[in-house]
Amino acid sequence: MSLFGIRGIHVPHRKNTAGMSPIRFCDVKEVILPTVQHIGAPAKPVVKVGDVVAVGDLVAEAGGFVSSPIYAPVSGTVKKIEDFLLSNGSYAPAIVIESDREMRVSDRITPPDVHDFDSFITAVGKSGLVGLGGAGFPTHVKLAVKDPSKIDAVILNGAECEPYITSDTVTMTEHAADIAEGITLLRRYLGVKKVIVAIEKNKPAAIRKMQELAASNPIVNVKILPSVYPQGGEKVLIYNTVGRIVPEGKLPLDVGVIVLNVTSLAFIARYIKTGMPLVEKCVTVDGSAVAAPKNVIVPIGTPMKDVFAFCGGFCAAPKKILYGGPMMGIAVPNAEQPILKNTNAILAFDEKDAVLPRETNCLHCGKCQSTCPLRLNPPAIADALARGDGKLLYDLRVNLCMECGACAFVCPARRQLVQRHKLAKGVLKKYQTELAQKKEEQSRG
Repeated sequence: MSLFGIRGIHVPHRKNTAGMSPIRFCDVKEVILPTVQHIGAPAKPVVKVGDVVAVGDLVAEAGGFVSSPIYAPVSGTVKKIEDFLLSNGSYAPAIVIESDREMRVSDRITPPDVHDFDSFITAVGKSGLVGLGGAGFPTHVKLAVKDPSKIDAVILNGAECEPYITSDTVTMTEHAADIAEGITLLRRYLGVKKVIVAIEKNKPAAIRKMQELAASNPIVNVKILPSVYPQGGEKVLIYNTVGRIVPEGKLPLDVGVIVLNVTSLAFIARYIKTGMPLVEKCVTVDGSAVAAPKNVIVPIGTPMKDVFAFCGGFCAAPKKILYGGPMMGIAVPNAEQPILKNTNAILAFDEKDAVLPRETNCLHCGKCQSTCPLRLNPPAIADALARGDGKLLYDLRVNLCMECGACAFVCPARRQLVQRHKLAKGVLKKYQTELAQKKEEQSRG
């Protein structure tokens, strides 16, 4: 039996906004730009309170190679720079810009000079792009491979397997030309010889558009996948498209592939053409507490409350608000939280949908283990966590968990397995740190 297969679960699709063209929301009073909107080092503010900025002006530079710059999404005045409470409970400096409601575009905007591999990677880095459908990994780092000849294929992730979210679907149906241009850029500067567009079968309009694109480009193939969650998980997607397993601790490049979100690639094409950096996002706004679900193009940094108001406000008191989908989304402390670079959806749920069922004892039914796409053993991980056994957690490969939530979804005891896995990773990290310290002390003699 293979490590992954097509394993997964059938979740309600609830793609209520799939046929809705996005509506632009520009009348923003102020934006909040945390300097942590990506994996890696925080961005470093280059503006001060009182500075006047225009759309596209640099307000924070990358804090290192694995980092990403941040640009003004509105024109206006820098109101303050202060620590801001993020959804994960930590604080980071945030640049607050008071909008003048004019959306004046910076006179510094100009298409980048791209003529070879190095200039292409530099341009992607300066664009401010991070993965727009996932954890926010800086895209230029992913593309900056030492030997591009090792790239056998690029997989464009259009699976969008989470319930409710349709922002990537909108990209495929309405911006296929940008995706096509992005593929041309990958072929020209990375020498890519094969591109696979991976889409779940529940998106017929997107499939048609991508098949039209493939018909005119011999290096493109559309892979129609079963609508099985978590089909869009990177390692799962790689196996289900090219049949390769990414070993523990390795990257997709180690098996000859790069995975890019379809919206990320479309943005690269637009940036190379126009020079306008990442300043806005198409976001799906939905959930049982939302009065009028929509796809909205919104300036990055716009507080959630303003986006919900633009969608008719709430039809019921929101008891839970999420960044992202209901399977892997992150609950926020309040609706003051801003739209971030990698925000593809914000969802608000009423009390009925928000309250978690009462957890009971494990039944040892095995459903969680048989469902996990990575063949992990959640009950054993929970037991090791309870004992604080870092060595056993290492042996159980808890770090492989992508926190997709499939195990918790099928659990008849309603156990909070994902939360346990997150805590277990913390215990494992502490164990590995202590082990490394002991080895260092022993080597010193």
